Amino acid sequence: MNRNDILREMGLGPVWKLRATPPQVPAAEVAATAAVVAEPPVELAPAVAPVSSPAAPAGAMDWDELAAAVAACRLCRLGETRKQAVLGVGDRHADWLFVGEGPGAEEDERGEPFVGQAGKLLDNMLAAIGLRRGEDVYIANAVKCRPPENRTPAPEEAAACRPWLERQIELLQPKLIVALGRPAAQTLLQAEVKIAAARGRLHDYRGIPLIVTYHPAYLLRTLPDKARAWEDLCFMKRTMNELKGR
Repeated sequence: MNRNDILREMGLGPVWKLRATPPQVPAAEVAATAAVVAEPPVELAPAVAPVSSPAAPAGAMDWDELAAAVAACRLCRLGETRKQAVLGVGDRHADWLFVGEGPGAEEDERGEPFVGQAGKLLDNMLAAIGLRRGEDVYIANAVKCRPPENRTPAPEEAAACRPWLERQIELLQPKLIVALGRPAAQTLLQAEVKIAAARGRLHDYRGIPLIVTYHPAYLLRTLPDKARAWEDLCFMKRTMNELKGR
């Protein structure tokens, strides 16, 4: 009994079988098959609605173009619930720029920032250092559309709106920026901000001095901090006098 007979008896054979010689394929067919395999597959782009980013075009816009772009903006979900976008208001050659958080209900109705109770307090704060709305003063917000229920803007909402604010500042070229409240300060400085630690000193926004103070709406709820806000106003006035060489 040979080896193959023994393997068959054990149920293990035959183990190896010689394969038949494959038929010869014509050279033309081989070349055609290789060409098909070598050709890269075609990838189909997903059907996504185009969304324009303001980052590039905003840098070249004039005031009218900027206002139109903000009015049509749908880069974040706030555009779905607003009544109208609120670009800003005031002297477009102002030395002073005040930046708040976002429009409230009245601002959303009227299309102008700081027109409610917080706006009245802001006007009083301006008057305390010899300023008036619209005279050497421009007022804007970090986001241009009202967050529902006047909540704090989400980081992605502030990020979507930031190019509009950046372009406003480029067009204005103010001598001094005042950030009213934490959300505005964080948007402008691109850093975590605590008002208590940030106020009372100069910060820098792309070479422009920036001062951080309380938002007027906060002061309406927290009366004891009005004394600190007065200190900030005096600091703003001194800083502007120094910037103007007075």
